[in-house]
Order: sequence, then structure tokens, then C-alpha cells
Amino acid sequence: MTLVVAVVGPTATGKSDLGIALAQALDGEVVNTDAMQLYRGMDIGSAKVPVAERHGVPHHLLDVLDPHEDATVADYQERARAALDDVAARGRRAVAVGGSGLYVRALLDHMDFPGTDPDLRARLEQRVEDEGSRALHAELAAVDPVAAEGIGPRNARRVVRALEVIALTGRPYSSSLPQHVYEVPAVQIGLDCDRPTLDARVEGRVDRMWSHGLVEEVAGLVAQGPGLGRTASRAVGYAEVLAMLRGELTPDEARASTAAGTRRLARKQMGWFGRDPRVHWLDAQDPDLVARALDLVARADAGTLGPATDDPAPRRSLGS
Repeated sequence: MTLVVAVVGPTATGKSDLGIALAQALDGEVVNTDAMQLYRGMDIGSAKVPVAERHGVPHHLLDVLDPHEDATVADYQERARAALDDVAARGRRAVAVGGSGLYVRALLDHMDFPGTDPDLRARLEQRVEDEGSRALHAELAAVDPVAAEGIGPRNARRVVRALEVIALTGRPYSSSLPQHVYEVPAVQIGLDCDRPTLDARVEGRVDRMWSHGLVEEVAGLVAQGPGLGRTASRAVGYAEVLAMLRGELTPDEARASTAAGTRRLARKQMGWFGRDPRVHWLDAQDPDLVARALDLVARADAGTLGPATDDPAPRRSLGS
């Protein structure tokens, strides 16, 4: 089976550009692994590559949900695996691109999806409103510290889901998370850069979002009705602009909060992918980046690529 090439890492490191370049070189097609790029109309804030800049490379799993719909990992896995089959059936290479770690794992690894209980979830969500997400995160830490460590206290949706699964199964939520074992054979290429450079890239991205019309994009989505659902409305950039439109933040505050939230997202993504020992890391600023990535793919195809832990490239964005 032809290996899937997965381009991963923190936001603002150039994953989309590298993914398109690899797809061009490998007769490939891009499969999106960014949760926010699933949504129609959420283009600027999710840094979706415009069609004119995709160089004719087909992209899958972009614009498949309306903003009022809630994305689920189980639904994504079904759609994404079908996209892989579609790409393979035409004899082409799949290049998975995006920074949503759980979606990457759902695409490539075995994952169990425990059932849901709407009443239980509603009660837990009401508790978030009444007590705050930190209180429920503390409860999660007491019963499943491994899960709590991987889920931030601000991520109310995942905290609720973890407590729901624990209540339904009687097992730790962490036991249902994927292991570092491929169900879909792949080679993962991670992009990283030093922390000051990453922060500067984040600031540049937020500046472009504002200058390209993020505020107008969000206002237009709200005006269309029924507005943004729970998943979309909590996305970095969208949440802050929504707060601004409600009068809760000034424009300057919304912009600064978006930059801060994007920096936090980058750290979280680096933590997630940094724990995966299969990721081969490259310097996002390397002028020979595409050639180095293609070399990794060629060696993986030939079965001569060693463990990622033997790579000389450092993971730098968290440490310097």
C-alpha cells in the first residue's frame, strides 16, 4: 500500500504550502486534517488556501460542513478514510495536511468511538455553565489524570466528552485514545521553527486575517443564520470577533486576544505532535525544505527511513 504523507505541526509554520508542493511532486492530492477548514465560509480565519493558489492540486474535506453544524472526530474519520480510498483508487498519493492532532490520529491510527448520551452530556454542559470548565477539569484530573493532562481546562467540550465517556464506559477516557500505531501506513513530516520566529509568524498571520476581512467574514456568517455552532464559534479568531461584535471586546482587544490564542494553539499543537515519536521534524525555514521532505518520503517508500527519534533535527518551538 502506498504510504500516506502527513504534514503536521503547529499553526503558521507553512504546512499548507509544503503539502501542495509535495502533492505536485508526488502526483498527489491533499486531504485536509484541519478541523476548522471543514467549514464552508470560514476561509480567512482558518487560513484556507484560495483555489487560485492550490496550483491545480485537488483538495478533499474542505467546505463539507455548514458553520452551524458541530464537527465530530467519528464523522471526520469516516469521511477522511473514504477520501483516502478515493485518492488511492485513482492511483494517486494522499497528502494529509493540517494541525488538528486528534483528526490526524483519527485518519491514520485505530480509534474507538464510545457512544453518547444526550441527557448526560446536557447535564455536564449545564454544569460547565454553572460551575465553569475548570471545576469539571479538576474532576477529570481526579479520575483520569492522563486525560486531564492532555486536555486543557479551557477546552470545555473535550472535558465534557471525557467525563461522558468515563460515566458511560466505566473506563478512563484516555484508554479510548489512539496509540502510536498506524492503521493507515504513513510517514509524518513535522514542521517546526524557533519560538521567536513562530511568534512572529503568528503575528503576521493575524495581521493578514484582519486586513483580508476576518471581521466582515464573521459578520456575514452571523447574518446568514442560523449562525455559528458550538464548534465553529469557539475557533480562535472567530470566538474573539464574535465577542467584539457583541460589544464584549474592543477591536484592538479582539485582535490581541486572537494573536494570544493563536500562540497558545501553536504551543498545544507542538505538545501534541511532539509526543508522537513517529514524526520526522524539519525546520520550516530551511530553504531546501521541499527537497528534504521528498527525501524523507523516498526513504520511507524504500523502507530505509529510520526511527524519527534518530533524526538530528531539533524540536525547537517550545524550548527557545
